Amino acid sequence: MISVLLVDDHGMVREGLKYYFETEADIAVVGEAGNGREAAELAKKLTPDVIMMDLIMPGVDGIEGTRLCLAASPNSKVIVLTSKAEDDLVLPAIKSGALSYLLKDVSAAELAGAVRDAAAGKPAFHHVASTRLAHEVSGANQGTGKIDKISPRELEVLKLIVRGLGNREIGEQLFISERTVKSHVTHLLEKLNLRDRTQLAIYAFRNNLAPDD
Repeated sequence: MISVLLVDDHGMVREGLKYYFETEADIAVVGEAGNGREAAELAKKLTPDVIMMDLIMPGVDGIEGTRLCLAASPNSKVIVLTSKAEDDLVLPAIKSGALSYLLKDVSAAELAGAVRDAAAGKPAFHHVASTRLAHEVSGANQGTGKIDKISPRELEVLKLIVRGLGNREIGEQLFISERTVKSHVTHLLEKLNLRDRTQLAIYAFRNNLAPDD
C-alpha cells in the first residue's frame, strides 16, 4: 500500500483527490494539509511514501514546504501538483527536492500512475514543465561570460542561490544588506550573460561552482 499525504489549500481539491484514490486498491491517503508548514508536521509524524504538493498556498508555499517535508521525512517522494508552470516555479520546485511536476489538468489515471512511479523513485513531468526545464538548461548552457570575473563575494552569493535562498536569507547568511545582495546578483547576471537566478543556479551546477552539499 502506497501512503499519500495531500497538500493543497483548497479543501475541495483535497476531497476530490482523496475520493479518487479511495478507488485505487494500492493507494491510501493518510493525511491532509493546507500549507507547507502543516505538511511538514504531518510528514514527520506519518512518513508517507508520497507527498502531493500544491505550490501556491498561503503561509509556507509548496517550494519551501517541499524542503521542510523532505527534511522531516527524507524517504518521502514529492509530486508537485499545480495549475502553473512558469519559469520561476518549475526549476525551484525541482531544486527544492520534488521528484515530479504535474499540472492539474492531468488525468486521474495518469495521476495514479505518477504516484506509483514516485513510490518507486521514478519521476513524472507534464510536457509543459519538461519544456520549461529544457529551456532553462539550454539558456544556462549558453552563458558566455567569464567565470574568472566573479569576485569571491559574488561566488558566495552564487552558492547560496544554488541552495535556494532568497535575497533576504542570503543577506542574513553573509551579514550584508538585501540591497547589496541584489547588486551582487545583478553583477553575476551581467558577468555570466544570463537571464535570471534560475539560470545562475544551473550554470553553477554545470561549471562545478555549486557547494559540495
